[in-house]
Amino acid sequence: MSTTARDLTRRLRRLLLLGTATTLVLFGAFRAVHHDAVGLATASAPGVLAVDTAKHALVQAGDSVPEDGLQDAGTGGFHTRISVAHQALALAASENVTGLSGRRTLQTVTGLISVYSGWVEQANREPDGSPLRGAYLLYAHQVLDDPESEEDIMGRLDALRGEQLAVAERQAAFGWPMRLTWAAAAVLTAALLGALLEAQRFARRRFRRPVNPPLLAATALWTVGAVALARIVLGTHGDTAASVELLRDGPTGGGIAVAASGVEGRLADAGLWAALSDGVLVAGAALVALSAAGLLPRIAEYRHRERR
Repeated sequence: MSTTARDLTRRLRRLLLLGTATTLVLFGAFRAVHHDAVGLATASAPGVLAVDTAKHALVQAGDSVPEDGLQDAGTGGFHTRISVAHQALALAASENVTGLSGRRTLQTVTGLISVYSGWVEQANREPDGSPLRGAYLLYAHQVLDDPESEEDIMGRLDALRGEQLAVAERQAAFGWPMRLTWAAAAVLTAALLGALLEAQRFARRRFRRPVNPPLLAATALWTVGAVALARIVLGTHGDTAASVELLRDGPTGGGIAVAASGVEGRLADAGLWAALSDGVLVAGAALVALSAAGLLPRIAEYRHRERR
């Protein structure tokens, strides 16, 4: 094999190796970011907001049972708010943000809410002026929100929410593993572009042709593709960080719906990008083939000359 053929083969191998490695690293980094974004949008954020909804409903239920008169206690309004809390906790359980420990906490809270409702209903059945009424309400308040204990309903929900928020923060974080992955992707992309430019210069000097169209197209498309992926990832990271900020504020009342709408709006495209992440592999393979197409005909040409 002539020196030119060996030089071309060495450059082809370099392009194939760098192109394959760059494709795989970009695919893994892009998929990881959007997998976390989808988890935040479809599970973690709804789970946190479901706990917020349950807490707000329970606060409203408690506010309807003042000690100086039961008013709505035991009536439709009280039970409606308790029902809302149960539905919200069922949603939080279905999202399963914190795994087994979270499900156990929710089961315990659900049981405690039944105890709380039972004490309120028992107080409602007492006649006016009964000393037991105040005692039952005191027991109910201790089950719902005892400032001296974290084992009450609100204390357990606060702890669960903190664990859920920690999961959401991890999903939105751009930690060192992700930074190293994207740094590796940047280095590989730069090395690949450098190899493509060097291969074009070699081909231009050796074959006296101003442009190698496949190599030029591969260089341009790799550059555009890498920049596009970086912009998409940075945008997604910004959206996840903003979504977590909405959750961190601990919205109540109408603010819960506002936060839910904000998260949904910011992460509306996360599922689409995650579904299209396989396209990074397809595009990378196509560009590797395009890179090879710039050198393979020249290698074949020299081999043909040697056989003659």
